[in-house]
Amino acid sequence: MGTSPYSIRLDDALRQSLEREAEIEDRPPTQLAVRAIRAMLEAKAAKRSAIEAALEQADQGVFISAEAMNEWIESWDTEDEVSAPKVDITPSST
Repeated sequence: MGTSPYSIRLDDALRQSLEREAEIEDRPPTQLAVRAIRAMLEAKAAKRSAIEAALEQADQGVFISAEAMNEWIESWDTEDEVSAPKVDITPSST
């Protein structure tokens, strides 16, 4: 895969932070910037994918009730911690 030049404008504080970090890592600032952009785009794609999967699951009408989730969360770090809740709302139960 080839590369292409791409120009961006950074405020002085951001540029200085990038240059300091690049010096610490003994890498060119552009390499850190590319890694940061790539990481951000990968995180956004993963989030988008998770949202799409959740929407597909929601379209099936299968859910865990707020009551079951709250009971589970409230039991965390107690002697009576309960297992993670299972689906308790289905199209046939509504």
